[in-house]
Amino acid sequence: MAFYPDERIALFIDGANLYSTGKNLDYDMDYGKMLDLFKSKGRLIRACYYTSLLENDDYSPIRPLIDWLDYNGYHVITKPAREYTDRDGRRRIKGNMDIEMVVDILDLAPHVDHILLATGDGDFTYLIRAVQKLGVRVSVISTLKSTPPILSDELRRQADAFIDLADLGDLIGRPEKNTDRDHRSGDHDD
Repeated sequence: MAFYPDERIALFIDGANLYSTGKNLDYDMDYGKMLDLFKSKGRLIRACYYTSLLENDDYSPIRPLIDWLDYNGYHVITKPAREYTDRDGRRRIKGNMDIEMVVDILDLAPHVDHILLATGDGDFTYLIRAVQKLGVRVSVISTLKSTPPILSDELRRQADAFIDLADLGDLIGRPEKNTDRDHRSGDHDD
């Protein structure tokens, strides 16, 4: 990772994409550690997390994460996801946050030197090109070490740098929980 101590950095996280990437790599992200890591690399101007939430959902499993992020240094941008049934009778959810991310990145680009874009979605390739024309470096955070690959080849080629999330596991991953039954229950053979 090439960072400069005086550069102004902005972090933009495609929540659904990053969640899928972490799940595929079989580790949980510690968003506090992620924020600390990038704060240590330069002047972190803004960290944004984008996700959609199901409408009329009494409890969403993502709600505790959203609340934590909101109180711990992230700007959380949400919009309602729409649930529908396709013509084959399958339940589908639509909640794309691409437009919101694009607008916010373009708005902030003139005020930063380096954008960290946590997504593997190739739809952002043209955005990266536009931001680079403004003189902003763009690093994409995703992975090549998943099956199937989550990172778009076009996105990786357009970015100035690529940061493989799999290589950040020791820095931003949560420690694995001890699954040894004896340690959980306190039973020991003495």
